[in-house]
Parts: sequence; structure tokens; C-alpha cells
Amino acid sequence: MSSLSKLLKEALAQPPSAAQARPAKLKRHLLVFHTEKGYRLCLKHLRANKVHPFKAIRCLRAVLCRFPLHADLTPLRQHALVKRVEADRRLRIHNVGPRSGSRARLHASCASNRPPQVVPWGIRRIGAPLLFSRNQGKQIRVAVLDTGIARHPDLKIAGGVNTIDGGSSLDDNGHGTHVAGTIAALNNRFGVVGAAPRASLYAVKAFNQFGTGYVSDLVEGIDWCIRNRMQVINMSFGLLTNSPSLRTMIRKAHKQGIVLTASAGNNGAKSGGLDYPARYPETIAVAASTREGRIASFSSRGAGIDVAAPGQAICSTYLNRGYASLDGTSMACPHASGTAALLLRANPRLTPARVKKLMKATARPLKGYSPLAQGAGVLNAARAVRLA
Repeated sequence: MSSLSKLLKEALAQPPSAAQARPAKLKRHLLVFHTEKGYRLCLKHLRANKVHPFKAIRCLRAVLCRFPLHADLTPLRQHALVKRVEADRRLRIHNVGPRSGSRARLHASCASNRPPQVVPWGIRRIGAPLLFSRNQGKQIRVAVLDTGIARHPDLKIAGGVNTIDGGSSLDDNGHGTHVAGTIAALNNRFGVVGAAPRASLYAVKAFNQFGTGYVSDLVEGIDWCIRNRMQVINMSFGLLTNSPSLRTMIRKAHKQGIVLTASAGNNGAKSGGLDYPARYPETIAVAASTREGRIASFSSRGAGIDVAAPGQAICSTYLNRGYASLDGTSMACPHASGTAALLLRANPRLTPARVKKLMKATARPLKGYSPLAQGAGVLNAARAVRLA
């Protein structure tokens, strides 16, 4: 069998046309190894041959490489040291509001930077304010795996990381900041209030300013959450196909006792199923409901939905110290994350499976919708915490 170094050299070799002025198109793949030996051999070859850019992902014993578009990776896949060669798939955040880069719809009651405090309809609908006199999710560590979190007077950020390039974890899109506000906007005298206003927010930036990211960045983000002992991870994004690497990390986080919430997807009634990671049984898959007590038309349907939560016209924190109203299962998911923080504050011994069970057992079913649309029904944080 050919040596790993030789196979890497052949796969990474640029075709003759690459010598021309126009650079060759490249494709991103993760090389995942069975053992530490293969992982280290790969890194040694890449460094010796000054192959850049690449990323070492220790938690998976994987290396991210960029291969020429038409490179034949079959010999690498068949090498004894290689566990798999996986495309580093691109994925998007799950909001159906304004497209990235455009202006968000300003909420009527949140038009200024410091408006009098309002309780968003979604927070009120799940009953979170009924708990605030005794439970606001104090010090429960919640990671927002998203576009980052912007500095905002209505948010208190405890820390964060950027897994894209190691730079700032500040938000340059708006999505992550909006999600963070629904989870834990402060219970002060202005702006909005989140489901768990005293939870500790952590920004795990794995998506760029356009709301796109790669599996490799998510893998590193989840690994950071495990190493830094996060208790809840909010995942308001989706992938149409399964990623074995993402699956591995979801399982690892779940085994470490982390509650994982995931948005179901925005593909509507004819979606044919949920997006990943919401399809994974370790997650709490969240559909979107409306103020009128319906399941939102954009909310994906399919087996595996656990609960629904408010996801239309959701007012929350945004860029430039402002507030905005957005739609999407992205906006529904953080209601579940905030509820998880309240549950863990009420009973720190709860397992992820028990948190999910409590949410489902206390949800309010909507008339006229099957479990394929709403799961057990609309989230009820107040009832769930009473049973914790």
C-alpha cells in the first residue's frame, strides 16, 4: 500500500492548468484518522511540504485540507490509517427574516436604542416571567453557536471564541445577537427580557457575516463547549445531509451532560423532514409557532420534532445596540435554550434526557396539528420548572 505521505502529495497536487494566472478551484475535505499515528503523519507531511491553508482538529483526530476540485480521493479513503474522508459541508443559519447584510425589521416597541422594557410575546407565551421572582437561570452557562454576539447594553457576555479564524467572537451579522437576547436579555428597565435573564452567555462564533459556516468550524465550537463546561448549546442552523463529524461531536457533548437545542428548519410543510442537527436524537428539536397559536408556515415538518416555541415576529437584541423583529425556527430554538437554563437552575442534577422529557411532558398541544408539525406542543417553561 502506498504511504500516506505519497497519497497526500498526489491528491493535493495542482493540475498543470493551476500554473496559469487563474487559481484552481479547491474543495474542502476532512481527513479523519483511526489513530493518533495517522493524524500526526498527516500533519507532518503538510508542514514539511508547507501546504497551507489547513486546520488541525485534534478532538476528531482530523485534518482539514483543500484539494483541487477534480482530485481523486479514493486512494486516501482506502488507506488503512484513514477512518473517513468527509466533505466539509457548508451550512446556514435558520432565520427567514431579512437576508444577511440587509436591514432588519425594527420592532415597533423597540425603535430606539433604550426603549422602555417590554416582555416579548414569545417570552410571555412560554410563561418564563412567572418564574422570575425565584428563578432567572442564574449562572447557567449557555453557549450560542452562531455568528457571535455583539456588545449590547441589554446583554452580558461572559466569554467566547471564534473558530473560523481565531479572531473576535463579536457578531457581524445580527443573528447570534438576536438569539442571545431571546435566551438571556437582561431583566432591567429597558429593551427586552430573555427567558433566562441571569444565565451566563458565551459567544461561539462559527458563522461569518453572511450567516454561513462549515462543519469543521462547528466541530471545533462544540469541542470548545465541552472543554469549557457549557451546560446548554443553542444551535439555530441547519444542514440538509448528515455529517458524521458533526454527529460525533453532538454525541460527545450529550455524553458530557450538555443540553443541545436545535432549530427544526425553515423548509415548510413539504420539507420532507428536519434539518441536521435537529434530526439527531440527542438534540431537542424545536419547531416555530405563531402568536395566533398556529405552527408557522415556514417551519419544517417531520418525525423527530420535540416541541414548538414562538418563532414569528420575535423581538430581540440586534446589532448597533438596537432591537429587531425576526422570523424563523432560529428564533424558536433559543426559547428552549432559555427554558433549559431555568430547569438546570431549578435542579442542577437534571440530565439532557430529563430536560427534554420535562419540556415534552408539559408542552401545550395545538389543535389541528400532528406531532410531525409541533412535537408534543408549545413549550411551557413555567410548568416544566415546577416539575423539575
